[in-house]
Amino acid sequence: MTPADPAAPRDHPDEARAAASPSAAARIPAGVSAGGRAVTDREIDQDIPYGVRIAASWSWRLGLIILMAGALVWLLSRVSFLLIPVMVAALLAGLLAPVKNWLRRNRVPNGLAVAITVLGFLGVVGAALALVGRQLVAGFAELWSEALTGIQKIQVWLADGPLHLSAAQIDQYLKEGTEALQNNSSSILSGALSFGSTAGHFAAGMILALFILIFFLLEGERIWTFLVRLLPRKARAAADGAGRVGWTSMVSYVRIQMVVAFVDAVGIGVGAAIIGVPLALPLGVLVFLGSFIPIVGALVTGAVAVLLALVANGWVNALIMLGIVLLVQQLESHILQPLVMGKAVSLHPVAVILAVAAGSYLAGIPGALFSVPILAVANSSIRYIAGRTWEHESAPAAWGHQDTSDPASGAENP
Repeated sequence: MTPADPAAPRDHPDEARAAASPSAAARIPAGVSAGGRAVTDREIDQDIPYGVRIAASWSWRLGLIILMAGALVWLLSRVSFLLIPVMVAALLAGLLAPVKNWLRRNRVPNGLAVAITVLGFLGVVGAALALVGRQLVAGFAELWSEALTGIQKIQVWLADGPLHLSAAQIDQYLKEGTEALQNNSSSILSGALSFGSTAGHFAAGMILALFILIFFLLEGERIWTFLVRLLPRKARAAADGAGRVGWTSMVSYVRIQMVVAFVDAVGIGVGAAIIGVPLALPLGVLVFLGSFIPIVGALVTGAVAVLLALVANGWVNALIMLGIVLLVQQLESHILQPLVMGKAVSLHPVAVILAVAAGSYLAGIPGALFSVPILAVANSSIRYIAGRTWEHESAPAAWGHQDTSDPASGAENP
C-alpha cells in the first residue's frame, strides 16, 4: 500500500461531501460558496457584465434627477402666484439697474435714485399704453366698417358662388348659431367670470412685482448676501459666483432681446404703415411684446400682421405684408441674433425651441416667456460650478470659503 504524499492538498470534508453528492449543490443557500464561505458583494458584482453595471448606475441617478426635477416643478407650480412676480421683478431690475447706478454715480441718494428710476419707467409705460389705446380706438372704427363690408362680400359670394345658398338658408344657419350660443350661455358666463378672476390676479401680481422691484433696486446686494450666508461656509463662494454669473447672463439676454424686439417692431410697424395697413402702431407694440417669446412670438405676431392686412386691404397687400415680415425676421435671425445674442448667451437654437415648447406646455405663457432666461441662467451657473472657477477668484472674506482650520486643534478661524 503506497503512503500518501504529504505535499498533496487534502480535501475539506464539506467539499468532499459536496463533490460526492450531486444534489448537495442545490441545497447550498444563495450567497454561500460550496465550502460554506459567504460570497461578498464585490464578487457578485464581478459576475455582472460591465455594461449592465454602468447602465444600472446611470439609470438610478438619472431617475432620481428626473424625480426631483418633477417634484420641484410641481412645488413651484403651487406658488406660481408668488414666483411669477418675483421673476418679473428680477427681469425689470436687470433692465433698470444701469439707470439707477448712473444716478448713484452722479451723487443721487440711493432711495431717491430708485424712486426716479421706477417712476420714470412707469411714466414711459403709461405714455406708451395711452398712445396705443388712442390708436386702437381710432383704428377699430375704420376697421369695423371694413369688416362689415367684407361680411357683405362673403354673403354675396355664398349666394352667387358655387354653393348657391339662398337668403333663407343663410338666415337659418345664423339662427342655429344664435341658438347654440344661447344654449351654451352658462359656459360662456363661467368663462367670462374666469377671465375676470384672471385679470384680478394679473393686477395683483403686477402690484406685487412692482413692490419687489423697488426692494431689488434698493438693496438687492443685501438680499443676495443674506441668501448666500444661509448656505454652509464651504459652499458660499461657489454659490455666490454661480449666482452672479447666472444673473449676468440673464440680464444680458433680456437687454439684447429688447434690442432685437425693438428692431422687429420698428421694421414690421414701419412696413405696415408704408403699405397702408391700419393699426400700424399697435401692431408694432404687439410685435415688440411678442418678440420676448423666442421663435413662437415672432410667428404669432407675424401671422396677426398678415391677417390684418388681408382683412383691411386684400390678398395682394397681405402678400406684401408677408414679405416684409419674412424679411425683417430673416435679418433678425441671420444678422442680429448671431452677432449679439450668441455672445451674450451660449444657447443653441434647438435648445431655445425645446425650452420654449417645454415651458409653454408646463406653464403656458409665463413658461414660454421665462424658459429661455432660466435656461441661460442654468447654463452659465452649471458651467461655472463644473469648471470650479471660484477657486481662482477672490471671493469676499465674509463667505469664509477657505478652510483655515488647524488639524491639530480642530478649531476653525472665523
